[in-house]
Amino acid sequence: MKNTVRVVLFVIIISVLMLIFKDHIKGGLFGVFSLFISLSVIFIGFVIFLENRHPTQTITWLVVLGGFPLVGFIFYLLFGRNYRKEKMFRKKYFLDKQAFLNVEGENDPRSREKLSLMREHQGKLFSLAQKLGNSPISFDTSTKILTNGEETFQHILEELKRAKHHIHLEYYIVRNDAIGQEIKEILVEKAMQGVKVRFLFDAVGSWQLSKKYIADLRNAGIETVSFGPVKLPFLNNKFNFRNHRKIIVIDGTIGFVGGLNIGDEYLGRVKSIGFWRDTHLMVKGEAVRTLQLIFLQDWYYMTNHSFLTAEYLSPQLDNKSHGGVQLIAGGPDNEWSVIKNIFFSMIASAEKSVWIASPYFIPDEDIFSAIKVAALSGIDVRLLVPNRPDKRIVFHASRSYFPELLEAGVKVYEYERGFMHSKIIIVDEELASIGTANMDMRSFHLNFEVNAFLFRTKSAQKLVDEYENDLKFAKQLELKTFQKRHLGLRLLESTARLMSPLL
Repeated sequence: MKNTVRVVLFVIIISVLMLIFKDHIKGGLFGVFSLFISLSVIFIGFVIFLENRHPTQTITWLVVLGGFPLVGFIFYLLFGRNYRKEKMFRKKYFLDKQAFLNVEGENDPRSREKLSLMREHQGKLFSLAQKLGNSPISFDTSTKILTNGEETFQHILEELKRAKHHIHLEYYIVRNDAIGQEIKEILVEKAMQGVKVRFLFDAVGSWQLSKKYIADLRNAGIETVSFGPVKLPFLNNKFNFRNHRKIIVIDGTIGFVGGLNIGDEYLGRVKSIGFWRDTHLMVKGEAVRTLQLIFLQDWYYMTNHSFLTAEYLSPQLDNKSHGGVQLIAGGPDNEWSVIKNIFFSMIASAEKSVWIASPYFIPDEDIFSAIKVAALSGIDVRLLVPNRPDKRIVFHASRSYFPELLEAGVKVYEYERGFMHSKIIIVDEELASIGTANMDMRSFHLNFEVNAFLFRTKSAQKLVDEYENDLKFAKQLELKTFQKRHLGLRLLESTARLMSPLL
C-alpha cells in the first residue's frame, strides 16, 4: 500500500514538473532560477517524505519548503540532510563498538557485586547505559566537580604542566585568546620536552581559530587535526554533524570532561556576556581509560591511525571507596540515540526528584513527555535555564515549552547572575549526569557528545549542593505571570519552536 501511494505521488510530481518547466522556461534567467528552486524544493520534499522521519520534523520541513522555498532550500542544504548519516558513520560505529568491547570487556566481579546492591531500577539504568554505550560502570574511579572557568582552568593548567608521557585534547571550540594562548604555550613546552601531544578540534566550532595558532602547534611537533573539515558547506553532508565533545586525557591517569570549551568567555572575561556559570569534571582512576578510548577512536576516524596499545589504555585503579562512574559517548553514529535514551530512563526512574540544568532546552517529544509525566506524578521536577540568550532562536524556542511544563507542575527557574551553561541532570539526589550534551535535539541526534553518569559519589552530592546554590541567583517563573507576555513575543517563541526541528 505504501509503495502504491509513493508511486502515485511520484507520477503527480512528474506531471507538476512538466507544467512548471513549460511556464518557467519562458521567463528568461529569472525564470530558469525560479525553476531550479522549484524543482529542488519539490525533490527535497519528496526525499524527506520517503525518509520516514518523525512526523513533526517532516511536517515542519514541508511547511517551510512550501511557504518559503528559497529559505527552506538553503536551510535544508545546511541542516536538513540527515538521510545519509547512517551510511556516513556506520563504519565508525562498528569500529568504535568493537574497540570498546575488546578494551573495556564486561564488568569485573567487583562491579557486578556492587551493581547488585543497587535498587533494581538503578541497576537496570546502568546496564542499559552499558548496552547502548558499550562502556561499563567503574567503582574504582574518583571524580571532582570543578565550578566555573577559574577553578576548571586552574586544574587543567596544573595537570598539563605535570604531563610526562602524553596529552590528548579534543574540543568543540578553541579560541586564540588569553587562555587559548596560555594552553598553547604549555602544550608547546611539553612537546619540546618529549611529551606526545595530540589536539583534535571541531572544524566548524573552531572555524575562527587562526592558521598561525595551528601552525605554532604543528611546528612544535604537536599533531593537530580538525574534525569534519568543511570546504563547501552547502555541498557537504557532514556540515550538520559536529564534534561537541570536550576531553582532556593526561598520561592515561587524569581526565577532564564537561561544559567548558577553551576561550576567555568561559572565564567571564567577555563584557558582552559577563559572568559565565559552568561545570566541569576531573576524573582519576579506571574510567579515564574510557575517556581515552573515546578520544583515540575519534582520532582514528579522522586520521586512520590507531593507538589502542597498553601505553595508552592500561587502567589505573583507585582502590579507595567511591560510588559508580560511567563515561558514555553519544553521536549520530549510534543507532540508539544513546544519551537521549539514558536521560529518558533517568527521568522515568525517578522516585523523588529530577533536577535539570541546561543552557539550551529544546527536548524532543519523548523527553518532553517524560518530564511532564514525572511532574504530574508528584516528582519534584525543576528546570534551570538562562534568562539571557546567546543564541536567540534557541532561547525563544526554549521558552515556548514553559507553559506546558508549568501547567504540569514543573518548577522553572531562570538564572540571573550571568549566562548559565551547565549541563546537569540530578535524580533523587544520588544519581547525576554531567557532560557536554544539552537537553536539545541537536545533542540527542546530531552532535558527538560525551557524558559522565555518577551514582552515589561525592561529586553527585556536590552537584546537588551547587544546584541549590544556583537557585539563589534564579527567578522562579509563575504560570499566570508568564502567560501575560505580549503577543509579539509569543509569536516569536512559536516561530522559533517551529524552526527548532530543522536545527
